[in-house]
Amino acid sequence: MSRPPVLRVDLPAWLAGFRSKLPPRLPDIEQRMEVAISLARQNVIAGSGGPFGALVVSAADGEVIALGVNRVEPASCSSAHAEIVALSLAQQGSGHWNLAEHRAAPLQLVTSCEPCAMCLGAIPWSGVGSVLCGATKADAEAAGFDEGDRPDAWVDKLKARGIAVSLAVKRSEAAAVLDMYARGGHTIYGPGQ
Repeated sequence: MSRPPVLRVDLPAWLAGFRSKLPPRLPDIEQRMEVAISLARQNVIAGSGGPFGALVVSAADGEVIALGVNRVEPASCSSAHAEIVALSLAQQGSGHWNLAEHRAAPLQLVTSCEPCAMCLGAIPWSGVGSVLCGATKADAEAAGFDEGDRPDAWVDKLKARGIAVSLAVKRSEAAAVLDMYARGGHTIYGPGQ
């Protein structure tokens, strides 16, 4: 009898060491964003994926629940964006697809860049209560990435669902990682690339 197919996205080897050096809690939003940006930067430096990092934390005290980095190319998986990886790991760790059911809820998604169209669609389904974003869609597009079509009022649409959004947290630092990636001649992937 043949085995069913398996979907697997391996994380880079350096991520375990990165996680072991983090404090268990990141109490303020600047610390949380610094970690997301550091994840993105390390992913570029290590050549282990695209210039995006994300984490899921407890909104109340910053308990680190899951870390994610972009693995699109290494995993040959267009949906392996940093946000999707972090959300999926948090869900698997909690044993529930709805992170509103997590013991440390409400949870917060921290992402080094505003969500692309795909990741934006995943946010309401995930059960997070808030989102922190670093670089903007314009910053990602300036680096050559196609972020897809998002509604102009995407922040308001998430707020209407009870999901608070903070934009441009440490934007210049986050945008610098995108620029570093683009200037380094790395693959710019996406529709039509």
